[in-house]
Amino acid sequence: MKLEPVRLLFLCTHNACRSQLAEALTRHLAGPEIEVASAGSQPSRELHPLTLKILSERQIDHSNLYSKSWDQLSDFDPDIVITVCDQAAGESCPVWFGKAIKAHWGLPDPSRIDDAEQQNKIVSHVMKTLDNRISRLLASNITTLDKQALSELLHQLEKC
Repeated sequence: MKLEPVRLLFLCTHNACRSQLAEALTRHLAGPEIEVASAGSQPSRELHPLTLKILSERQIDHSNLYSKSWDQLSDFDPDIVITVCDQAAGESCPVWFGKAIKAHWGLPDPSRIDDAEQQNKIVSHVMKTLDNRISRLLASNITTLDKQALSELLHQLEKC
């Protein structure tokens, strides 16, 4: 019997950098047992330029990425929703009202910084953090975990 893939959704406000990095990296690292998407509650018209730059540097496919609203994913029906906005900096995070397991991985927003050098540092930090968390998540074979164990794992990874 073939198991259904786990559907993973990364959310932030603008769907221009952090959630896009998470989507591309997960797709790059995961096998067919994981379906991944990203979206925003107020999507921007384009991706942050550093998003494309860092993905290109790491040879991660970004050809299908674009900033989209969560309304465009009405048929996606995620099992897991991870918000990646920075509540610590006063950024309001979208709230997912579906029945998915929810977690919050707060990450700084490079678009709020004017200094190019600082933006580069923040994007590198965000990518490194996402790589660590997503790699650990996928190494835990999430397709076999029950909801309680999966929820606990997602919350533990917030601290990594």
